[in-house]
Amino acid sequence: MSMEKVVFGFFVLLAATLNFGFFLGDLSDPAKHNVYELFAAVVVSLIATVLKFGDRTQIGAVHLATSLVADLQLIAASVSWAYATQISSAGLDEKATASVVSLSGGALLANLVSVVLLVIETVSFHRR
Repeated sequence: MSMEKVVFGFFVLLAATLNFGFFLGDLSDPAKHNVYELFAAVVVSLIATVLKFGDRTQIGAVHLATSLVADLQLIAASVSWAYATQISSAGLDEKATASVVSLSGGALLANLVSVVLLVIETVSFHRR
């Protein structure tokens, strides 16, 4: 068993599950979405991205692309949350929450593609 593959798979799956945990719930209810879970999703997604830099295969390039998309969406969601809570006079209202959750939904889709690629790569692996 390759420890590198275990760590890689762990972070890919953890990024997807943390993102899913934040996304789940009423789209416009701020009480259903925890800022710390969003922060954890961003951090783990960035770690997963760093782990994907070494792979020079075609599937590795797609893994990296999905991770970069997820990072961009999660960072945009974090910036939107920070703007709504720290700068905007309206605060974290239904509209701002819907925007943040929608952005995290885009990241969730990218993370799901990454998980599917990981499963396909694992199933198609042949021992030599």
